[in-house]
Amino acid sequence: MEFMESSGADFICLQETKATSEIVEGLGWNDGLQVFANEAQKKGYSGTAIVTPHEPLSVAYGLGMDEHDGEGRMVSLEYDEFFLTNVYTPNAQNELKRLPYRRQWNEAFLNRMLELQKDKPVIFCGDLNVAHKEDDLANPKTNRKSAGFSDEERADFSAIVESGFIDTFREFTQGNGHYSWWSFRSNARARNVGWRIDYFLISESLRPRLVSAEILADIMGSDHCPVTMELK
Repeated sequence: MEFMESSGADFICLQETKATSEIVEGLGWNDGLQVFANEAQKKGYSGTAIVTPHEPLSVAYGLGMDEHDGEGRMVSLEYDEFFLTNVYTPNAQNELKRLPYRRQWNEAFLNRMLELQKDKPVIFCGDLNVAHKEDDLANPKTNRKSAGFSDEERADFSAIVESGFIDTFREFTQGNGHYSWWSFRSNARARNVGWRIDYFLISESLRPRLVSAEILADIMGSDHCPVTMELK
């Protein structure tokens, strides 16, 4: 809480809250902050939230599709100049047993972002549960068939980029060694054996306003670290 409240962020987007909306909203946020939280039907699972002082024009929870909206994985806020969507993408799981569903989600999510973009520019962020390229994880060769680095998941992320959305971090930083998630096993974080699976993506029309995109790897408290983006 101390980090979030001192960050100066206009929008704080949380994934895998594992809590009811009531609990997230009641955490004792500073006055003036609004909390827009989405929860899974299954208690203690998934969940997303956006915390902001900025009153939105509209709020949407999920994709508007019953087959995808039971796990609390999306919150979208509308403002005059953009839509902001916070997303926690489903994990393909061990042996890729949930990959078919994951691909259905990927398609539905991208279609939704493209639909919003017809109206105004889109920003979306969160734990997308995929390392796009070999530079986005420490051990690409041994993870080719692992959840988060399967050929199918990587191709679906490529489809997002090819449709015009910009991976903001890669506008500023190239190469490997830049990760946002580390396993709790084998002292992975101390050895920086990680994955970059948390992103900010923006519509092409917002590129002139892009100031920075960073990974705050020194912020502890989770197996993930915060990622940030700044627009003019």
